[in-house]
Order: sequence, then C-alpha cells, then structure tokens
Amino acid sequence: MNASGFIASRLKFQGKLAVAAVAVSFLVIIVSISISSGFRHTIRDGVASIAGDITIVRNSSSSTLEDDPIVSELPSRSDIAGLPGVVSIRPVVQRPAIIRSGGVIHGVMVKGVEGRADTLSGVSIPSRLASLTGLSAGDEMITYFVGERLKVRKFRVLDVYSDNIAPDENLIVYAPIEAMRRVQGWGPDEASALEVELHPSFRIAGAMEGLRQRVGAILAGSPHPEENILLASSSRTRYPQLFDWLSLLDFNVLAILLLMTAVAGFNMVSGLLIVLLRNISTIGILKTLGMTDRAIAKVFLKVSSGVVLKGILIGAGTALGLCLIQMFTHVVKLNPANYYVSFVPVHIDLPFILVATLIAYAVIMLILLLPTLYISRIDPASTVRSL
Repeated sequence: MNASGFIASRLKFQGKLAVAAVAVSFLVIIVSISISSGFRHTIRDGVASIAGDITIVRNSSSSTLEDDPIVSELPSRSDIAGLPGVVSIRPVVQRPAIIRSGGVIHGVMVKGVEGRADTLSGVSIPSRLASLTGLSAGDEMITYFVGERLKVRKFRVLDVYSDNIAPDENLIVYAPIEAMRRVQGWGPDEASALEVELHPSFRIAGAMEGLRQRVGAILAGSPHPEENILLASSSRTRYPQLFDWLSLLDFNVLAILLLMTAVAGFNMVSGLLIVLLRNISTIGILKTLGMTDRAIAKVFLKVSSGVVLKGILIGAGTALGLCLIQMFTHVVKLNPANYYVSFVPVHIDLPFILVATLIAYAVIMLILLLPTLYISRIDPASTVRSL
C-alpha cells in the first residue's frame, strides 16, 4: 500500500449528509433515466405495432385506399428485407368504415393484417371504441364501408386491446387481411401499404431516417415501373408530435442529470472542506514530513471518492429496486390521455445507466479538486507550532 492510500484508510469522513445527498442524487438520476428509456421503448414499440416504422405506399395524390392497391410481393422486397435493422415487412389492407352498435355510430379505420389465427369474421377492437359503443368480446359488430358502393359486413369481436398509445384520433379495428381483401375486391398479392418493422436499436432519429432514405432509393432506382411510383415514409415524419414529446422528455432528463450531479458535487465540496478544516494539523505534519501538496490532495480525494462510491451504491441499489417494483407491479399510474400510457413505464438500460453514472462520478471528482486547492495555503510551520 502506498503512503497516500495508507493515510486515506486512517482518515474518517464524518459527512453523513454528503453520503445521503450523493445517494439521493444518483437515485433520482437512475430512476429518471429508466423512466425516460421506458417511455421511449413503450411509445416507439406501440407506434411500430400500429403503423410500422417505415411505410411504403403509392405516391399519388389521386390514389384512394379502395381503388389503388400496391403489389405486396415487390420485386425489390428481398433487397429491402436485407437492409441492416429491418426485421420484417408486412402487407396491410386498410379502409375507413362506420361502426353501428345500438344507437351509437362511430368512424373507425379497419386494418387487415396477417398472422391472425381466427376466422374471417373475427376482429380486435380498441378499448376506446369498446367504451364508446359498449361492445365486448363475443358481440357482433355491424360495419359499413362507404365508397362508390356501400358495403356492409358483420364481424364478431374476438378481444378488446388497449389503445392508449394512439398516434392520432383514428380508432383502429384489426381484422384478417383476407377479409379486407374481399371487402376491397383485391387479389391475394395486393395491399394498401407495406409496413417495415425495424430493430429497436434502429428507431432513433438518425438511423430510422437513414433507412427510410435507403428504402426510398431502392424503390426509385428499381427497373420495375410499379416500384417507381411508391413512397417510403417513417413514423417520425408521420407522427412528429409523439417524437417531439419524447425529445422534450429526454431534454428534461438531461437537465435532471446535470442538476443532481451538481447537487451531489457541491454537497461533497462542503463535506470535504469540513474534513480539511478538521485535519489542518495533520496536513501540516504531512507537509513537514516532505509530502507535496499534490500527494496530500490525493489522500483527501481518495477519502472523498470512497464516500461518493458509497453513496452511488446506496442510491443505485435503491433506484434499481424501485424500478423493478414498478416494472412488475405498475403501481404508479398515469393518465393515458396526457402520457399515452396508463402507468409509468420503466426500462433498465444498464449500459446507459453505467455510462451516466461514470460521467457523473467523474464530474463530482473534478468538482472536488476545488477544495483541495486550500491545501496549498496551509503553512506547516504555524500548524505544527500550534500543536
């Protein structure tokens, strides 16, 4: 053990308030990061399930959902599927409709999707529609498709899904894609749009926009005319209000991180100053024995570092415990009308938490260099003489 480490092990830091301040600060930092990450994952995943991350549609102002389908098996589909970050490409058939239940009439968007293991008449309805119309699982739902010719279909409600994360006011009813193709009078290789699902790590602004441009370039450069009239758009451009809200949330978390780091740092400064003042005679003796100001400062920084690390462990342990409780119980509720979810979402992003903790620790230790400047002003002759 070197001299600095040995002396540091003999000094006692009596600042319990400083330990508590560091613990509370890191608790707030980690909880804020976990909640922000939870909102990002929950809302981005919700938007992706509703409308896809990238949508391929016909680029024509005169096209309609009823008359202008696109080919679901595009010649360049394999090229798009091979792009890094692309998880799947799914065709959808959608059309606005009117629902009548009892005396209630309401507009919806009926969306045909693949992978439903039910009959052609089974649909899933959003909870908002169920609340408005009184429909529940097992009920029949009369649906009117308005166009050049009115089409009436009778569906059976299989289940009611939560639609808190709705990017717009449309109430989306999910139906088998074959049933919607029959409504549209389309063949098995036709769809309203193709929805491209991305890996969650590619749902950040830059990566998503880059993939959208690459998909658009593949379609524009295709030798097949049916692909040249298609347009690729991302969920960020179609629902900017949601992603702007997430950006504002991330900014608030950054402000909290800076504020809590400053609070912990300056509490540690006051604690370290108290330690220095209580050990003026010790500093004078060490200077008399030939230790440099830098070596003495290193002693007190090691003592302070131990206190900071203790606070980090207490704060991080408490924060992770609270996050796990919220993840499994959803005990803290929210108003979905304002926050798009009915509970506080939590996602423990350990790499990001570790990086943020290390940065905050480094900043606090840099702040603690300020009080160590006081060591150079201590005169060993006067301190030793006073003993």
